Amino acid sequence: MDRQFTPSLRDIPNVHDCINYLIASGVLDDVPLRRIKFCVRLYLERLRLSILSDKYEGFPVSERETLFRDLAVFVQNYHRPHYSRVINGTGVIVHTNLGRSLLPVFSIETLISASRSYSNLELNLETGKRGSRYQHVDSLLCELTGSEAALVVNNNAAAVLIALETLAKGKEVVVSRGQLVEIGGSFRIPDIMIRSGAKLIEVGTTNRTHYQDYQAAITNETGLLLRVHCSNYRIIGFTGEVANADLVRLGKSHDIPVMEDLGSGCLIDLSSFGLAKEPTVQEVVASGMDIVTFSGDKLLGGPQAGIIVGKKRFIDQIKSNPLNRALRIDKLTLAALESVLRLYLDESRALQEIPTLAMIAASSEIIQKRARILYDKCTSLLAEKGVFSLVRTFSRVGGGAMPEQNLDSWAVAVQPKTLKISHLEKRLRQAPLPVIGRMEEGCFLLDMRTVADDEIDLLAESLQFALNKDED
Repeated sequence: MDRQFTPSLRDIPNVHDCINYLIASGVLDDVPLRRIKFCVRLYLERLRLSILSDKYEGFPVSERETLFRDLAVFVQNYHRPHYSRVINGTGVIVHTNLGRSLLPVFSIETLISASRSYSNLELNLETGKRGSRYQHVDSLLCELTGSEAALVVNNNAAAVLIALETLAKGKEVVVSRGQLVEIGGSFRIPDIMIRSGAKLIEVGTTNRTHYQDYQAAITNETGLLLRVHCSNYRIIGFTGEVANADLVRLGKSHDIPVMEDLGSGCLIDLSSFGLAKEPTVQEVVASGMDIVTFSGDKLLGGPQAGIIVGKKRFIDQIKSNPLNRALRIDKLTLAALESVLRLYLDESRALQEIPTLAMIAASSEIIQKRARILYDKCTSLLAEKGVFSLVRTFSRVGGGAMPEQNLDSWAVAVQPKTLKISHLEKRLRQAPLPVIGRMEEGCFLLDMRTVADDEIDLLAESLQFALNKDED
């Protein structure tokens, strides 16, 4: 960049003058003085470093009013809460980067009550004695899944870890080579197994594993047969795997527990909504598995949690593991999880009120109607700024569940008249209410499956902000 001036350290104002200007301007009345002082020092230090490194490219530092206005904007932006709401226009329902599952209204009301009041978290109201925090969900989980017992920890990786550490520490764990998965955040089954103190025994090949492969791997050192449901990828073609019932039969014949990490476990068959059939938790439990683990914040549609269900004698061992104390869930997670699980007592209500399920079940016609409302607003308010169109697209479940399976959807495609698509994407991402969408074939797509009805006006406002903003 050609510079019309040479910045100097002597041009930088002192901290006192900066603070006095910001206080006198009145634009930062809601910002505590402590935060203002911190931000001023941070801003000036960054300014000094950029000048010293000869990388400063901006307005003349000697222009005090310009610098002070820029400083005020810096303080305002810095003081904004870092954890903020965004509008999800990606069409990915369980979007890990955007917080995974949204909680039902019923759960939010329960959370407010649990947050502002004392509770019976670990108090048995019948006996008046100390109780278990798991009493609030374990019987409900057993009722819904058909299991003998249940335990909840803070996420599914923790559920797998504590189960392995309890049942197979110092022993061998037999698992198919094609099931040694890696999920987001570099979570790998072999790494978790090492941390648990168990020894991994791989059997079969990447695409095919047979009953006799497991049978041949069993020794006196075998502590567990493990099955990992491949929920975040698919192997197609010449493939083969051992059925649950056969694996359970093999385990029983050698008195070895059998465990399945189901990953994105669901309690409702979603195949009627255009998705491939996935095993439900109830079906896996009914197959005879001794231990089943799955996530609370994926297809279940609840808070982050790792749920363990199965045979009582194994669940009791896991509950007694001292590691359980380190991995236990807090009162807010318990309150939210119980409220979500209660909705599953009525499947039709769960499909309507649990946002994850409602978005999966939403018809193409409903989504098209939602897209039409946004389209009409955009063409009315922003026709001079961009070209808008209604387009067919597809959504994804996300969260490592049901890979490569599409849900028919509708989106509003935005083509700015004076902006690059990448600039629009950045502006929407940095708007007062950020919007996250997809860039495809020269357009910015807003998939309306993941935009709620009460977010349409807010989305239109963010589009106005992005398209009307002064040039970057």
